[in-house]
Parts: sequence; C-alpha cells; structure tokens
Amino acid sequence: MKGTYKKSAQFMLVLVVAMSMLLAACSNNNNGNSGNTNTGNTNNGGNNGGSKAAQEFRFTLGSEPPSLDPATMKDAQSGIVAQGLYEGLTRLDSSGEPQAAIAKDWDISEDGKTYTFHLRDDVKWSNGDPVVAADFVYSWQRTLMPETAADYAYMLYYMNNAEGINSGDISDTSQLGAKAIDEHTLEVTLTKPAPYFLSLLAHYSYLPVDPAVVDGKPDWAADAKTIVSNGPFLLDKWEHGSKLVLVKNPDYYDADNINFTTVTMSLVEDNNTVYNMFETDKIDWIGAQAGSLPADLTKKLVDEGKAEITPVASVYYYLFNTQKAPFDNANIRKAFAMAVERQNLIDNVTQANQQPAYGLVPPSIAGVEGKSFRDMYPDTDYFKEDMTEAKALLAKGMEEDGLTALPEITLLYNTDDNHKKIAEAIADMWRRNLGVEVKLANQEWGTFLETRKAGSFDVARSGWGADFNHPINFTYDLIYSKSGNNDGKYNNPEVDKLLDDSLLTTDIAEGMDKIAQAEKIAFADDMGALPLYYYTTVTLKKDNVEGVVSDYAGTLDWVHGSIK
Repeated sequence: MKGTYKKSAQFMLVLVVAMSMLLAACSNNNNGNSGNTNTGNTNNGGNNGGSKAAQEFRFTLGSEPPSLDPATMKDAQSGIVAQGLYEGLTRLDSSGEPQAAIAKDWDISEDGKTYTFHLRDDVKWSNGDPVVAADFVYSWQRTLMPETAADYAYMLYYMNNAEGINSGDISDTSQLGAKAIDEHTLEVTLTKPAPYFLSLLAHYSYLPVDPAVVDGKPDWAADAKTIVSNGPFLLDKWEHGSKLVLVKNPDYYDADNINFTTVTMSLVEDNNTVYNMFETDKIDWIGAQAGSLPADLTKKLVDEGKAEITPVASVYYYLFNTQKAPFDNANIRKAFAMAVERQNLIDNVTQANQQPAYGLVPPSIAGVEGKSFRDMYPDTDYFKEDMTEAKALLAKGMEEDGLTALPEITLLYNTDDNHKKIAEAIADMWRRNLGVEVKLANQEWGTFLETRKAGSFDVARSGWGADFNHPINFTYDLIYSKSGNNDGKYNNPEVDKLLDDSLLTTDIAEGMDKIAQAEKIAFADDMGALPLYYYTTVTLKKDNVEGVVSDYAGTLDWVHGSIK
C-alpha cells in the first residue's frame, strides 16, 4: 500500500497453498478471537470507558488526505485517518494478522470459496443508522462500478463477477458474489480459494459506507459536517490545509477499549517543523508515515537512543515512464539505474540504515521453509552499480533511438524535505556519473498522485508498502502490465505470464520461483523501474505514549494506544 506508498490485477487469482503458510486460515465458525486484541489499554482505570480521563494523541500528516471515501482512498495518509473513522469485517493487528471486527465470526466452506460472516448487531453509523450486511454489498458494488474509478477496485476481484462489473462487461451489480442473507449475515463467494481473504477484508477498499448517506452525494466524505462513519472515532473537525481532529465515538461497540478521547492530526510538510513541534510538546509521535525526522538529524537521534529504526516491508523506488522517450529504451533505463550510488544515498542523505534495493520485494517478506524471499532470491544478482557500463549503455540506447542528445528530463517528487534531498542527490549522481542534467519538480501529494497516474512525468518518486505478507503483493501490483498501480506502464508479456502462473500452482516453492523469475526479468533485463532502497521507519515518541506502534508494513497503528 500506500503512502507515501501506494494495485490492478486483471487476472488477480490466488495463492491457495502458499498463503496458508503465511496467514492462519480460520476454521469452521470461529477464528478464536472476539473483537480486536491489539488494545494496548494498560492504564487509566481499566476498561470502564466512562471513568477514563481525557487523553489527546497528536501527530502530523505530510499532506492532506486526498479522500476519506473508502471507495477512492489510495494512500497511507488517508489510510491512517481511516483507521479511526471506519470499521470493516476484520482488522489487522500490528503484526498483520486478521482479527474479528464487525464480523464476530464466520464459516468457511470446505472448498474455501464461500465465506458466511456473522455480523455484530450492536454497530451503528455515526448518524444512528444500524450497520447491516447490505451496507457491505452496496459498498463493494459501488467500488466496482466503472464510474467510481476506484484505484483499488481490483482488490475486490476475488469475489465472483467482480472483475466483470469493474470492466463494464457485467452491468448488473447484483451478480457480484456478495449477498446479504439477512441484516446480520453476509455471504461472500470467491472465484478461487484465498486463505488470506480475511486479511484483505481489513483493507480500506472493503470498508462499508452508509447507502442512505452516500448514494448520489459524491462529496459526502469531503467535510466533517457531512461524513458518516462507523469506527472508534468521529471526524470532529477538518480544517483543510491545517488539521483533522477526531474524537472518540461513544457508540462504538468496543468503546471501553478505546483510550484516546481526542486525536489531532496536523498537516505539516516540512520535517524541521515536525521535529520542532515534537521538541516543543505540540505532537507526541514522529514516523511510520505520520511525519518524518529531518534526514540530517536521524543518525544523531538514533545514536542517542531517542529514535528507533525498524525495518519494514516497504520499498522506495523511482518510476520510469516507459511509454515516453527516452525511457522507452531499456538500455537508457539501465544506465540511469546503474548510475545511482545507493549506499552513498543511505549513508549521507537518508541516514536511516536502509538496505540498498535492486528489486522490489523487501527482505522482511516471507518465502518458504522459514526463509525470507530475499534470502532465497538475492536481488544483487539482478544488476550492479557500474559507472563505466552505465555510460556505455546510455550511449548504446541513444544510438538505438537515433538520439544525439537526450530530451529534457524532469524528476518529479511529492513535496517533502526528505524526498527533495533524495532527488537532489540522485540528480547530482546522474550529472557526475552520466553527464546528464535533470530538472527537479515537486507537487502537493494529491496533485502528484494525479500527475503520476496520468503518465505526465519522465521519472517520478514512488514507494510501496505491503498489504499482506507475500512477494506477489509487490510484483503483481507494480510490474504486472494491467495493474492500476503500474504507473510507469512497464509491460512484458513474459513477466505477466510468470506472475499469472505463480498464482495457479499449488506448489509453494514453484510459485515463489516463478515470482523470482518475473522480478529478475523486470530488472536484470528490462529495468522496468528504478529500485533505490528497502525502507526502514524511524520513530520518535513521547515517553508517556503506549500501544502506538509502526506496524509490520511501516504504517502508524494508533487506534488502541493510550497516554499513561
């Protein structure tokens, strides 16, 4: 996902056996949990919500959430807010394991294709309407409708006829494999067994909305006065360009386990300002997609034990616009990728102990037999930094295209001090190592996403964080030709076939091998994108904050925190 990270799989099939080793499939009628277990409420008078003192948790977001409508959300900033505003059938705990939420339990058919969810009967929308099974059906149908233009619609392709509805081939949305049996029973039918489906249900593309509020009102989620939600918090204020203020929802079914009474999210782009706010006691947390430390302070604060560096399942990379000269030439793409000094970038610019990346799948993503995917398939086999070879490849690519000089090249990034410093450093490397001058341009986050999606760029910053713990989440989403998140429009039919085949096999090792083959072709042969480093997250928090963490994918997990 997401985020400053950020999927379409036209033929999004499933990993029937592989994922069962990664996420525990739930047995008939109960998953062993009732409600969220990741509470972190170890103080403030136990679980009696009425006796708790007021608690405010404060942090920053680097940009305005582009959308708080679950159907059109597409980034980590929106997702962090959505954690508090909405509740789905399941939630993920900080380690990425699914927990029961609105679905108190469920039955799974023997063939693994039919899920029957039994919903809680005490969940309300913030306008007092009950949350019922039909709300989920309506929400999913709406997300899939072509006119909604949901970037994450493909995440619902697991359900029968979902892809056909989204493509427009099926106009009758009632044919979707989701049916409200009664107010509190929801039946979902999948095209293939998907042992990790319970985890996918926690993604914001599966969140419900209230049909009575949403139908025919495209701007319903754009203002605190009109948004209706069902989560542990309510949107009290949305001062666009300034801050969002959430307050505890007294009608939330698990309100006794919610400690924060107010959550204030200030919109701050400048990292020095973020750090100053922390030092002057105006915020309680920095890191995990919720504010960033200034890069030049990171090492000092880590060495002093004030900040913590944690590896996460995310990758920082640049997109080439493979449909536009000069980056429609693979040799020119290789030249630019080989001319970046990744360790230099990490040591002198980001200063956050990241690992250089030569592919897309981070080291923390699982493989088989207790090994990580990267242990099994090192990305250092894909390409090496080589300035002499980079110059030769640049000359070869230009000759192939009949170029005596490169066209003007602009590197686009979203407004953020750290992204700016990285872009400046890489532009300097290209100047020194290739003799190429590159212009820099930055845009506000929402505009940046739109520009990148439209393909109006030469090279653009990107990042991706895991939605579930499997390498397919990085390869299918980022280098598959039909993926909605393949903004560079990289396209190799051989890569597509390998990724499709990896989802069809029931042999775990064979599936992993096909994914590795696809990734190697994309980078060793084609350089379909420009990998830079595997993320760590650097976090800084006040000593009195408990239960707030960076989750397995490097995103702020805050809902069940507390102030001691």
